[in-house]
Amino acid sequence: MERALLWFRCAAMHDPVRPVLKGRSVIGWEAKFRRIDLVIERSLRGEELLSRMKGWFTVDVRRVIEIVRQHGKLKLLDDYDLVVETDDELEMKSLAEKLAEAFGEEMGLERYVKKKLD
Repeated sequence: MERALLWFRCAAMHDPVRPVLKGRSVIGWEAKFRRIDLVIERSLRGEELLSRMKGWFTVDVRRVIEIVRQHGKLKLLDDYDLVVETDDELEMKSLAEKLAEAFGEEMGLERYVKKKLD
């Protein structure tokens, strides 16, 4: 299994940026005639996070999701880092080529390497 971080060009500042999850989603209810204290707290999934970035990057995030689905899947690691995950290095290379063909230098992949504890 191979993993890589996704880097995009910011539409406002044109810096390389990557989406991360800063906090969990909290969903609740408002009732008309009573108080409801129930809330559901959960993290977004990889595709959910990226799709919410529409307009913030210089690329069409829906097109990125389509291309990634052909080669692997988007995933959130440790409820923070958005990564693309493929079965092997060959599939990751093929994905990188397709993304470069579609978006040029507007986005790219950076291999994700786990840090070993000393």
